[in-house]
Amino acid sequence: MKRVMSLVDLQREEIYIKELTEDRPIASLPFAGRYRLVDFALSSMVNSGIRNVGVLLPENKSRSILDHLRSGKDWDLARHHKGLFYLPPVRPENGEKASDLRNIYYNLHFVENSNEEFVLLARATSVYNIDFGKVLQFHLDRGADVTVVTSKAWHSDPCSGLILEPGKDGHVKDAAIKPGLEEGDYRSLGIFLMSKELFCNVVRYAFEHGGTDFRRDAILKQATGLNFYTYIHEGFAARICSTPAFYLSNLKMLEPEVWKELFMQEDAPIITKAKDMAPTEYKEGAQVTNSLVANGCEIYGTVENSVLFRGVRVEPGAVVRNSVVMQKSVVHAGAEIEYVIADKNVVITEGKRLRGATNFPVMIGKYITI
Repeated sequence: MKRVMSLVDLQREEIYIKELTEDRPIASLPFAGRYRLVDFALSSMVNSGIRNVGVLLPENKSRSILDHLRSGKDWDLARHHKGLFYLPPVRPENGEKASDLRNIYYNLHFVENSNEEFVLLARATSVYNIDFGKVLQFHLDRGADVTVVTSKAWHSDPCSGLILEPGKDGHVKDAAIKPGLEEGDYRSLGIFLMSKELFCNVVRYAFEHGGTDFRRDAILKQATGLNFYTYIHEGFAARICSTPAFYLSNLKMLEPEVWKELFMQEDAPIITKAKDMAPTEYKEGAQVTNSLVANGCEIYGTVENSVLFRGVRVEPGAVVRNSVVMQKSVVHAGAEIEYVIADKNVVITEGKRLRGATNFPVMIGKYITI
């Protein structure tokens, strides 16, 4: 994979997940007890042997991503030669709108000055563990100009997405940006592979002719005459672009086969920022079943079918069911929550009862006390 450099695109806003992204980019969303969404794209790149990685920072809300990635040391990207590079956005002028295409265009010098032959662009909004070496080999074997990595959607979602109709041998028969995703759709995971020359050409042409969206203006509008292929990822993948998708995807981690595929590959670990905390304490009377509990928690009450992040406290008599509870939140004695997403440092006081639904979980923002 010495022939490939990569860009991680963080300039993405989703209207269906605003509750969780008010002060953080989607890439910084906590996931599966101890990870962030950006970990999946970055880990797959590093595990595939890519050592030149540019992170396209969003127009605002960069603090959490900078704090998480730091020098890139945890991913072995703190290097004297190549490694991790932060690519800041250029502020819009003369009424221009911030967009992913604009951000890429103003950082093309980073791509052009690299000595790799191919560019892999990935949005940090999906959960997967992919060997990009296989994607490159697929691309070369078919003489593709553009390869888009897709997977079959396993649930419906209100978010718009790039949907592709694969033909023989992965050749794309049709592609469109659809206003909502349905189960069974072959939807893009936001991963695009092409030569450096083609990448620079389509980005430059699209932006200089008024384009704003990379998928629509640099890919779909210029696809005519190109060998356009899709690499279908057969393993587990989830695109996080709405609050229900975030909730359902976290609970999918409770399925042993999904967890094993994502996190138990010996030569392809999902890497995250190291944090040293004491193991979870299960106190007398604690009852925990089918749950993912990160380190640093204190469990006195009942936890069922839930994901608990670091430092969560569940007091005696409290019940947590079918819920996602983030760092340092507290569920006090006698409180019960079911189908709930609790962001960081949430406090549920004694005796409170909150209940949502699978497709409409109750969302509690950071630092809120109920």
